[in-house]
Amino acid sequence: MRTARFTLDPAFTVGDVNPRLFGSFVEHLGRCVYTGVFEPGHPAADADGLRRDVLDLVRELGVTAVRYPGGNFVSGYKWEDSVGPAEDRPRRLDLAWRSTETNRFGLSEYIAFLRKVGPHAEPMMAVNLGTRGVAEALELQEYANHPAGTTLSDLRAEHGDKDPFGIRLWCLGNEMDGPWQTGHKTAQEYGRLAAETARAMRQIDPDVELVACGSSGQSMETFAAWEATVLEETYDLVDHISLHAYYEPLDGDVDSFLASAVDMESFIENVVATCDHVGARLKSKKRINLSFDEWNVWYMSKSQAEVSALDWPEAPRLLEDNYSVMDAVVFGSLLIALLRHADRVAVACLAQLVNVIAPIMTEPGGPAWRQTTFFPFAQASRYGRGEVLDVRVDSPTYRTAKYGEADLLHATAVRAEDGSVTVFAVNRSRTEPLPLDVALGALELTDVVEHSALADADPDARNTLADPERVVPHPVDGTALRDGTLTAVLEPLSWNVIRLR
Repeated sequence: MRTARFTLDPAFTVGDVNPRLFGSFVEHLGRCVYTGVFEPGHPAADADGLRRDVLDLVRELGVTAVRYPGGNFVSGYKWEDSVGPAEDRPRRLDLAWRSTETNRFGLSEYIAFLRKVGPHAEPMMAVNLGTRGVAEALELQEYANHPAGTTLSDLRAEHGDKDPFGIRLWCLGNEMDGPWQTGHKTAQEYGRLAAETARAMRQIDPDVELVACGSSGQSMETFAAWEATVLEETYDLVDHISLHAYYEPLDGDVDSFLASAVDMESFIENVVATCDHVGARLKSKKRINLSFDEWNVWYMSKSQAEVSALDWPEAPRLLEDNYSVMDAVVFGSLLIALLRHADRVAVACLAQLVNVIAPIMTEPGGPAWRQTTFFPFAQASRYGRGEVLDVRVDSPTYRTAKYGEADLLHATAVRAEDGSVTVFAVNRSRTEPLPLDVALGALELTDVVEHSALADADPDARNTLADPERVVPHPVDGTALRDGTLTAVLEPLSWNVIRLR
């Protein structure tokens, strides 16, 4: 096969990686919360009912911002139900996922979870703009963040949380463009409500960071027109606009599935263009950034039947996709797409964190383990901090039904503060290894520290409860750096991390 090539030069960069790019998402959906992060009585549970084995894996994963409590769940959410003594909290029907919500895990437990993950784990709270509005958002903000001396801040202290939660990053609703959303609105209706909510929240705290709802996907009929209308109302009041995207192999079209990041990059670039167009029309010097606060591989067509069959159970097994090596390679490519747009993607949240289309799986009363997708995320979070270098690949291509000609190589590179560089690369070929040459230009690099790959002779290999370590990254021999050129061979259908110093 022809060699793929690109050049790295410190003079040509994309931008700095915001740590929030490695965020995740905890929704009251299926077993993400109950028997996921929270399982009182489990042998590994701490005094707060949080599973220590899950906490360890979340730390290893390197998650930063954690979006909560939804997702579709938030559009029926009453925050008051989730505070105070757990035994006094009401049980409610959750319309989004046809489940019964016990509210045993609530706002205080969420903050306690983040604090135990570590100081790098930041809350990202969504407010309900589906069935509720400005008043309830302000009450939640006051309860969560005001130090003391008001009814709601004193109620928080009475509930055992004297110190404010310090939530800075807030989502103004969720997927309000979607007809499936409880309280679905037109762009005009949502734009006005989001603007009034944002304006009021800034009266309490001018420094809050706010995310307006963008389109639920690039395929929505209202895409781009929705963003433009919402931003006409909110441009000077919000900091980010959201994007959501999920990918699966439809109708057996694996070749297009492997090129899913082509769509993700197009989505990002089209939203950026829309934001900048509105800014130009408004003659604003402000720049709206992107919050890609839901993304993943998700076998959604299978999940729809699961949800419709439910009859209001508590914490059912829902959306528990078991990921293959092929899924992990696509997943890694989506991470590359986010890094390649680090100049505008300031927040990204992998949906979700545990059990529900998640990198971490648990068994009630039993163990927790890593899915195949765990490894690309953990490696990107660990080694993808710093400045993204501009990567323009010269790659052999292949034909896809959805995206036309697509590069077999998908890659990016990140330069850390100490000058070391990490190359992240995916070979989309299912059958052929891909030779790679990288010219390092003015970068003062002399050694290959590591070349790690996630690949397998069986692209359908998975980690399961019975075999939780079937798939793990492995070292790759033969990668070399000589005379300013990195040479490597990328295995078929592989996610690669090449570290240089």
